[in-house]
Amino acid sequence: MKFLITGCAGFIGANHVYYLLEHHAKDVVVGVDALTYSGNWETLADAIKTDGFEFVHADICDAQSIDALFSRHRFDVVINYAAETHVDRSIVSPQVFLRSNIIGTQVLMDACLKYDVPRFHQISTDEVYGDLPLDRPDLQFTETTPLHASSPYSASKAAADLLIQAYVRTYGLPATISRCSNNYGPWQFPEKLIPLMITNALADKPLPVYGKGQNVRDWLHVRDHVNAVDRIVRKGAAGEIYNVGGNNEHANIEVVRMILSALDKPDSLIQFVTDRKGHDLRYAIDAGKIREELDWMPSITFAEGIQNTIDWYLNNTTWWRRILSGAYRADSAMSPETCML
Repeated sequence: MKFLITGCAGFIGANHVYYLLEHHAKDVVVGVDALTYSGNWETLADAIKTDGFEFVHADICDAQSIDALFSRHRFDVVINYAAETHVDRSIVSPQVFLRSNIIGTQVLMDACLKYDVPRFHQISTDEVYGDLPLDRPDLQFTETTPLHASSPYSASKAAADLLIQAYVRTYGLPATISRCSNNYGPWQFPEKLIPLMITNALADKPLPVYGKGQNVRDWLHVRDHVNAVDRIVRKGAAGEIYNVGGNNEHANIEVVRMILSALDKPDSLIQFVTDRKGHDLRYAIDAGKIREELDWMPSITFAEGIQNTIDWYLNNTTWWRRILSGAYRADSAMSPETCML
């Protein structure tokens, strides 16, 4: 099969590229990325060396470029990882999120319809459901939980989900949606909680924690996530939504202290800061549907995954230090222009 992975130079998109190259060597993988601040060409350094991967530098909101890409290839599966995802940035600049997360999705779906792509898959988020109270551990999000977004980011993803459902009903688009819990693992941009805490701790810099750090997240290792998405696009029913969770709920402060302990750093590095506006209290995913229908369950425990992630950042200091310095954008090993295909 031929796959299009959008957002392929980002965290989860790049992990999916490597997953396909490792587990489905006969498939052809085309990756597209606009290479905005969180898209790092260096993340794809090993993938670009393989015969089964092709990179295209383009913006999914550019309908002309996307049409040219689809006319050149006959994709069997399009997986949309391309998105603006950082909640803090969405609070400051919501328009950027509306453009990428809604208009970009619409452009891709129009191309899928025009070129009869058999499956379009949208990567959504559990944040579209809003949040759950801290004192009700029995409550979890299901696929039928009403959408109740709290931030411009989650609202833009919820809008895209609704647009996809409208395309399924109106145009018969063969689409699926997955809503996942918080991801972590290798190649995650160091503005996110876990890599930020790791890189700050290694530099003995303060670790900023919102409020008192009591907000709870369900953590899912990125390898488990891309495995679930692969299963959905190959075996899932068109028109369906699947929740993907790690069954690993931890308060943010617990995660931060795990990282400090693993790095033998003192808790005194923790610095509590003013809480984020509209900060969701708790996310918890009921992944019963994907477990029962597609026989998927997460395989990586949080204890194992967080240690592996810490080890990865310890062993790949050049990658993240070039991000922190800005060199990954100024001194890219291969300019985007040379990657246009």
